[in-house]
Amino acid sequence: MVKVAVISDLHGNMEAINSVFKDIDKLEIKKILVLGDLAIMGPEPNEAINFTKNLSTKYETEIIQGNTDLMIIDENIPDFPNFIQNAIQYSKNTITKENKEYLKNLPKQKSIKIGGTSILMVHGSPRKNDEGIMPGKNIEEIRPMLTGTTETLILCGHTHFPAGYQIEKQTIVNDGSVGRPLTGDQKACYVVLDIEENKENIFSVEHRFINFDVQKASQKLRAQNFDGANILADMLLRSAAN
Repeated sequence: MVKVAVISDLHGNMEAINSVFKDIDKLEIKKILVLGDLAIMGPEPNEAINFTKNLSTKYETEIIQGNTDLMIIDENIPDFPNFIQNAIQYSKNTITKENKEYLKNLPKQKSIKIGGTSILMVHGSPRKNDEGIMPGKNIEEIRPMLTGTTETLILCGHTHFPAGYQIEKQTIVNDGSVGRPLTGDQKACYVVLDIEENKENIFSVEHRFINFDVQKASQKLRAQNFDGANILADMLLRSAAN
């Protein structure tokens, strides 16, 4: 069996990232799939990008671009509430030119094969990088999102909610969020896949929920120099306390 970690939506939260990778190392996982949203709306955007860039020195990695990674390199800022626009502008101002170039060059999707299983890595859905596959969604709403895909396993993030669906011969897995979980507890979420090397489409999926120092992450975020940082810090605390 090949053991694979699937992470996404890091959002510049090194407290959560480091806690998740302690768990990954404990499980002796050597292959990492990253589904994007590395930096914005978190206290340490450059550090999170640098961490992701350096994963290949220790692990076998595949990395794609998230919708907020694209916002950092786009000239326009979407019509979001002011505090989110401020967070995006802060990231634009503080993320290094080298890291912006790195985000710009990440692929939007990637089709890979691990062992006997074909995998499609997307951020939102196969159709659109900011389209969410949420838990409790009607399968008939998801089916059109898969049009044109042939992979057995489709991995996505974006919503910050873990989810899973089986539609005919395709398995869809949302890996939740490492850096800004919305599950109502104070745990980062990621996925561990166990994939059979020599048989086609034999794999298991486990969502893992990892404690991290939410108070410290919130304090770091609150200290950032943009109007609305306190709102994002409070949201991180509330998402952990619901």
